Amino acid sequence: MSTKIAVITISYNNRQGLEKTLKSVTSQSFSGFEYIVIDGGSQDGSKELLEKYSDKITHWVSEPDKGIYNAMNKGIAAAQGEYLIFINSGDHFYSDHSLTDAAQHLSGEDIIYGNLEVVSAEQTYIKDYPSEMSLFYFYYESLPHPSSFIRKDAFEKYGFYDENLKIVSDWKWFLLAICTHQASFKKIEKTISTFYLDGTSSNIQSIEKINNERELTFSSHFPMVKDNLEKLMLLQNESIRLQNVDHKFNHLKKYRLVKILHSLGLIKIPK
Repeated sequence: MSTKIAVITISYNNRQGLEKTLKSVTSQSFSGFEYIVIDGGSQDGSKELLEKYSDKITHWVSEPDKGIYNAMNKGIAAAQGEYLIFINSGDHFYSDHSLTDAAQHLSGEDIIYGNLEVVSAEQTYIKDYPSEMSLFYFYYESLPHPSSFIRKDAFEKYGFYDENLKIVSDWKWFLLAICTHQASFKKIEKTISTFYLDGTSSNIQSIEKINNERELTFSSHFPMVKDNLEKLMLLQNESIRLQNVDHKFNHLKKYRLVKILHSLGLIKIPK
């Protein structure tokens, strides 16, 4: 019988974060999953740490790579599991039972995702994702990579991660899989993983690069839709504003009607 789940971790010169991730993954109550670690040839003791955990890791390498998504693609190629989930160094599962809780919901869809605990220096919160996806949604948002189980054969059908992008290739993959290829997806009401806002994609200095890569993707794949989405957003904001004005006007009309009825002695206003 094939392995149901493959957990993939990529890491580079982040020994402390890698150890936290290794402890979380190897402490899962779910049994029978494979664990793959792709290290980019770290020089900070990460390789020695992987050797220490080698009896609990199905496959690992520590060698130079061409970046984050090249490392992820290596992990995908090495995985044998039906569903793949990426828990990168520094992040971890939400609880020791995360895989056990999720496994019963892996029912064949291309993408199955849950919620994500987000930790920043200022706050910790659960980000709740919608059960419906659209092109409009992906213009501003993405699915939670550390809380998404993706069928390996979906990568074979829709392509691996675009290694030309440095930060948003996982967003691009979800966007094209769902909005271009009509990949099947399902939301489960479980918090799967914990993500720390201290990685590459969370760095303020990366925001411009993220925006540029997103703009490039939309312009390349949805050139006509992009302008219409921006217009739709403006219309939507105007609609919300008008609804608020209409609500206030109706409230005012009701209030004035109450005053008139009260002045005629037809109703009483409680004090």
